[in-house]
Amino acid sequence: MADDEEKPVPIKVEILDKIAALIAAAFGLVAALAWNEAIKAIFKEIFGTADAVAPMLIYAIVVTIIAVILTIIVARAASKAKNKL
Repeated sequence: MADDEEKPVPIKVEILDKIAALIAAAFGLVAALAWNEAIKAIFKEIFGTADAVAPMLIYAIVVTIIAVILTIIVARAASKAKNKL
């Protein structure tokens, strides 16, 4: 029955998990800020003057795509590192 007990998670694995989560959160924040600016530009276009709606939308889309790709890369790297530990 001793085999049924869960082994404690090594500290290195926990650190990798937390670092991966923080990096993913940082990418999410950058994407959110990009969308914030794009949405503000759209509102200015609709309700006032704005001269950068298209570039802001393109920027928001590109940043979101980059954030998703980098988040996937970080998650895979963290998973591989955990498996090696």
